[in-house]
Amino acid sequence: LPFMLPIMMLTALVIKLDSRGPVFYMQERVGKWGKKFYCYKFRSMHVDADQRKAELMAMNEADEVIFKMKQDPRVTRVGRIIRKLSIDELPQIFNVLKGEMSLVGPRPPVPIEVIQYTYDQYRRLDAIPGITGLQQVSGRSDVSFKRWVELDIQYIEEQSLLKDIEILVRTIPAVISGKGAY
Repeated sequence: LPFMLPIMMLTALVIKLDSRGPVFYMQERVGKWGKKFYCYKFRSMHVDADQRKAELMAMNEADEVIFKMKQDPRVTRVGRIIRKLSIDELPQIFNVLKGEMSLVGPRPPVPIEVIQYTYDQYRRLDAIPGITGLQQVSGRSDVSFKRWVELDIQYIEEQSLLKDIEILVRTIPAVISGKGAY
């Protein structure tokens, strides 16, 4: 936390200077065994992003239940940078400190995604969600949802301290390269 604080303070300042609205964005997410919590992020989109999502659904570039767009018009200028470098995820350290998330685990889905899950996809909820995970170090948003679920289940089945350390180490080059981040 002491090392991240200067980055977080600078990020908060540039978000405030770039666009109107709050610095932080809290979104309801689904954690282990379906327990809901609010996930903290730096705001990377315009304040009306949630309302504008419906008009963009036809341009969804992801498959199944996930919504992703490489050139999402709701993302701010600063948002593009902090998303590419995963800086927008830094406030989730507070979710970790609260016990709602872990450093490593499946990414926490939003409730609208979970209600669309097939029976097998619910297995993603058998672990505490993480800031990073096997899916993030295996291609991030470039991975199909089917493969994403497979990676999450693989992580859950192989979960160990050594595996977590390996994923944390692999996260560094994944974040630096920015591959699959949007």
